[in-house]
Amino acid sequence: MIEETDVLYSGEQDLFEHLRIVVDKGQSLIRLDKFLMIRIENASRNRIQNSIEAGNVLVNEQFAKASYKVKPLDIISVVLPHPPRDTEIYPENIPLNFVYEDDDVILINKPAGMVVHPGFNNYSGTLVNALVYHFNQLPQLPGNDGRPGLVHRIDKDTSGLLLVSKNEKAITYLAKQFFDHTISRKYIALVWGDLSVDGKVEGYIGRSTKDRKVMAIFDDPEKGKWSVTHYKVLERFNYVTLIECQLETGRTHQIRAHMKHIGHPLFNDSTYGGNKILKGTVFNKYRQFVENCFSILPRQALHAKSLGFVHPLNKTFMNFDSEIPQDIEAVVEKWRNYIKI
Repeated sequence: MIEETDVLYSGEQDLFEHLRIVVDKGQSLIRLDKFLMIRIENASRNRIQNSIEAGNVLVNEQFAKASYKVKPLDIISVVLPHPPRDTEIYPENIPLNFVYEDDDVILINKPAGMVVHPGFNNYSGTLVNALVYHFNQLPQLPGNDGRPGLVHRIDKDTSGLLLVSKNEKAITYLAKQFFDHTISRKYIALVWGDLSVDGKVEGYIGRSTKDRKVMAIFDDPEKGKWSVTHYKVLERFNYVTLIECQLETGRTHQIRAHMKHIGHPLFNDSTYGGNKILKGTVFNKYRQFVENCFSILPRQALHAKSLGFVHPLNKTFMNFDSEIPQDIEAVVEKWRNYIKI
């Protein structure tokens, strides 16, 4: 974490690299402080600017000012006078909702607000911290350090089913299913706008050239990875629509970016603009109603409802379903009642 109290740099001190970022080839020119504010979770602009002034940020191994314009392929390092925290994952007694468990796999219903695995500026309170408390010697995929047992992930503020492997054979077998896109995954989402028919969104998904913390859809295969989401209309409320999304591929922020791309961002998705009133009237009563919904559901309206896979040991197909969480259900019920008025 970049802290305001970090010791100022002096030429007599050794500096230790805590974070390295290689800027994407498609990055547009942007101030260094703004770039780091986007890339480092939970770090304020004031803290970042103080760290830059203290000499804790290098660009291409040189000290830089906050106003420096970041360019494609720049190498940005956050350096501090003390070594990085060790990479050991410490067990934490965090309750988990176990849906299923056997000798090979675990299925967990993750609550909204829980980060899946530790990372820079976020070392504790994660699902992985809880997993290493409950289980010993979970396997890791090569190159996936710090994520024992994991073969996929869901966003912090997305709730729902997450599959975990308990041994080497299981993690390899399940990882191949995710790579081959043979895992069955269905999500429930509430989106802005009146969708009347089922549909499909596809395109190459990659980091936006305007804002690196969000994903965008491109026609150029060099700008992203191929992605496909099928959606089915479940219930319409004039201004918002409840849909089921089935993933054909599983990319970062796929459903959130796809629905934004077709003009129907997820309800209260602050990253993709869904935390504003995008459809409806200008009357104060309606505005207050939507704001009340936002307070009940202070996150994107997305839940990983079902997950199906071939079991690594007995090779049978297993499919699991989960209840829609209370916060999403409460908001859906409010919309049902609202359109009856």
